[in-house]
Amino acid sequence: MMKLLLIDDDAFLRDMYAIKFSENGYKVEVAEGASAALLKIEQNQDLDIILLDMIMPGMSGVELIKEIRTQFPDLKAKCIVLSNQGQPEDIREAEEAGAVGYIIKAESVPSDVVKKVEVLSKK
Repeated sequence: MMKLLLIDDDAFLRDMYAIKFSENGYKVEVAEGASAALLKIEQNQDLDIILLDMIMPGMSGVELIKEIRTQFPDLKAKCIVLSNQGQPEDIREAEEAGAVGYIIKAESVPSDVVKKVEVLSKK
């Protein structure tokens, strides 16, 4: 069973994606922002995927990816961005920080997001 940490400050989207991933056999943890996410990772590093938003209070998605890589250098989880920020520079920044993929929310229904995460998680 794949273990996924979903980080998004929008409770409606967080719940919707958590349900969709759970229905597809994932064990899902959720966090509403960077500090909660870092705490969850500290408590459980047995994660396969970290799915995170770009725009969150306190710390951007790119900053969070860099922080995860700094604090948990041995973490095997793959970071994938799920955001409405779809500018080429946003995508490049996320990938340079260590994201293996970038999914634009507005272009994908939740079931497509699950499929894209499955493909990206194999990278």
